[in-house]
Amino acid sequence: MATDARLTADFWVRAYLRRLELANLPAYVTAKGDATAGAVLIKVATLDGQARAFQRSFDLMTGNRAWVTLSAGPEAEVDATITRQRRNDPDLWVIEIESRSGQTLLDEDGLSS
Repeated sequence: MATDARLTADFWVRAYLRRLELANLPAYVTAKGDATAGAVLIKVATLDGQARAFQRSFDLMTGNRAWVTLSAGPEAEVDATITRQRRNDPDLWVIEIESRSGQTLLDEDGLSS
């Protein structure tokens, strides 16, 4: 669930925020985690009361990494899930995106795996 082993979490977060900025997607760091190795959660709020949260998943059998949905539904429920995750992992980063279409860029090259 951590970011790419060759990059620090802080570097990855800064690069991701820049990509979001270039795509005109408002994004905010709502929880700053460990600068070196903190895991990252991405929340996208669709501005209609709904949201989704994504986390990195690592497949031990194949070695592949992918973004998977951690929670989806009413924004308050997604926020509650994120709060529980932060309670269990204080080094966790949380980035919140505001996108009516739900766009995260997580499926783009360099972010998708």
